Amino acid sequence: MSEVIDPGVVRTLVPARIDRLPWTRFHTRLVAALGVAWILDGLEITVASAVADTLTKPETLHMSSTAVGLIATVYLAGEVIGALLFGNLSDRLGRRKLFLVTLGVYLIGSGLTAATLGNGAGWVAFLYLTRFIAGMGIGGEYAAINSAIDELIPARYRGRVDIAVNGTYWAGAIIGTLGTFVLLNHMSLSLGWRLGFLIGPVLGLVILVVRRHLPESPRWQIMHGRAREAEQSIEEIEHDVEATGATLPPVDESKAMEVKPTDQIGYLALTRVLFREYPRRAILGASLMISQSFLYNAIFFTYTLVLGKFYGVPSGSTPLYLIAFAVGNLIGPLTIGHLFDTIGRRRMIAGTYVLSGVLLTVSAVLFYAGVLNAITQTVCWCVIFFFASAGASSAYLTVSEIFPLEVRAKAIAVFFAIAQCFGALGPVVYGALIGDGEHPVRLFLGYLLGAAVMIAGGLIAWFLAVDAEGRSLEDVALPLAARRGGTTRAEGAGAPFSA
Repeated sequence: MSEVIDPGVVRTLVPARIDRLPWTRFHTRLVAALGVAWILDGLEITVASAVADTLTKPETLHMSSTAVGLIATVYLAGEVIGALLFGNLSDRLGRRKLFLVTLGVYLIGSGLTAATLGNGAGWVAFLYLTRFIAGMGIGGEYAAINSAIDELIPARYRGRVDIAVNGTYWAGAIIGTLGTFVLLNHMSLSLGWRLGFLIGPVLGLVILVVRRHLPESPRWQIMHGRAREAEQSIEEIEHDVEATGATLPPVDESKAMEVKPTDQIGYLALTRVLFREYPRRAILGASLMISQSFLYNAIFFTYTLVLGKFYGVPSGSTPLYLIAFAVGNLIGPLTIGHLFDTIGRRRMIAGTYVLSGVLLTVSAVLFYAGVLNAITQTVCWCVIFFFASAGASSAYLTVSEIFPLEVRAKAIAVFFAIAQCFGALGPVVYGALIGDGEHPVRLFLGYLLGAAVMIAGGLIAWFLAVDAEGRSLEDVALPLAARRGGTTRAEGAGAPFSA
């Protein structure tokens, strides 16, 4: 129950009531409806990559290679702007409103991409605009969805669910690869590339219907002074859980907290929160996000160049290698994600980062020695990214659970934006190192650089990671609006602010 005990102060058990729930079909429906965000992003990136060469053909848009390459840049820029814009709005207006809005923005942007009808300058500008809008929607999804999932999933399941959901990016990559492979080879190019960009919106429309029936985050409501709405939301969730035949365990009364909503916090104030109150956590979040983004963008956006330049694989066959690469990335989070809840965050984050870096070093040596072919190189990537994918997903989990609720979505947005900016350097650097394929030593050194970046991220995690497994979000980072035992954050400098 939530009750008013002083003017503007509410005593609540909402977080404890969420964390004591057993897993039921309500949580499965929640994860399916919200987790599709990563599937859509993987699908969009893959479709855009698959149709890149097609868009240079006279029968399609007849764009130059440079103009086609700019499509990905525009999309990534849209993701950054969307994350920052909608992350702020998610903290201000609520999770539910924004996970409906961001999906709608994506549907509009990607749907209109298929409506690019001509190849003149005006239509090319229209194409860029639609890709920017689609990117904004997906960027906003990252901020709003990670926040909602963490706040609605019981603490003991939070790690494995977040990691598995983030890993489904690669399910989207597989769908996009298979879809465009069929469309571009069994339809006219002019129609096939347009239908490719409609795969995501079709899936998104179905999910939009499901999302409309999800509740707002009671945690967000209670921390923003909406006690009555929070009570209604948590009762709705409990009713859904009980309807499955599950028995609700008793609520731990010692977990009660008093909440007095704070003023809205903008990005300037967020910077102070991150680097004054949580400097170690800010360094941790930035390190994990930057290192995984650099490695992934470096390898993923240039793998076709490596296969073509060094192993002579024709471009028409590269989708088959991508599917294998994507399967390795997908299986990792799904199979070892639960270990982040059992073995623990610190050991698993550090372990996956360091192990993937070591494995990349080994594969780099094998590559330079000339003992790999296209198949064995792909096998190496699959093994490396089996672990790296789980590690990369844990970076998103980390930044979404180690900061106070009132700034959670904005914090995710900020670190996502930082990661994308640094990650954008990867394809440029590695593209230059690959060159014409005549100097393998350059790529060898590039692989060693990527390995060093991942190992550094793992070592930072070992020393700075927060042992958040099985702990309530409010225990990991006390909300700005909350107090326990009559002690406010301002009065209790120490535990609430420590890393």
